[in-house]
Amino acid sequence: MALTEKLNEFKKGFTENVPQDIQGLMQQATQNLADSGIVLNTPKKGDKLAEFSLINAQGTDVSLSSLLENGPVVVTFYRGGWCPYCNLALREYQASLEEIKALGATLVAITPELADASLSTTEKNELQFEVLTDTNAQYAKDLGLVFTLPEELRPVYLSFGIAVEEHNGANQFDLPLAATFVVAQDGTIASAFVEVDYTLRQEPSEVIKVLKSL
Repeated sequence: MALTEKLNEFKKGFTENVPQDIQGLMQQATQNLADSGIVLNTPKKGDKLAEFSLINAQGTDVSLSSLLENGPVVVTFYRGGWCPYCNLALREYQASLEEIKALGATLVAITPELADASLSTTEKNELQFEVLTDTNAQYAKDLGLVFTLPEELRPVYLSFGIAVEEHNGANQFDLPLAATFVVAQDGTIASAFVEVDYTLRQEPSEVIKVLKSL
């Protein structure tokens, strides 16, 4: 089953079990984000992806430039281990990791979650690729990918058992859009997937297709 099918299957179960008024709030927040035009100012195909130096789950610095020394890099952003859509996507990318590596590429995921939380996500999903902590979502902000979780949604998330500010630390409610970039070895973005709807993600098969074209 493709990632999109798994995401849609989860979404179907969610909509069957969550009250309509809450669904309406969440849908309106996504629409407001789309109407804001945030995607217009994010990195595009042909741009150079800005350098990063972020810590992994073990506290070691990892930079984009060091990764590019070994070949192309796939950079995927996710909101946090509390997000079921993110976990589905991470597991699907893990399932495609060997094929990505066979094409000479490195896969990394970036999240605003604190390192302890990202380590938990890594272990829970049995990830064998780097998960990097973007403190205060600063790198994602630099790329124009960040929005602030609307105040009206915060009690909704709490009712689901999700305290975003505890995962992010420093009372932060800033989150990245769902985004995946395939970066050629010269640092140029070969493909850019940026989506305001967090229930949508780029299929790993599409990433692999781009890598094969490099």
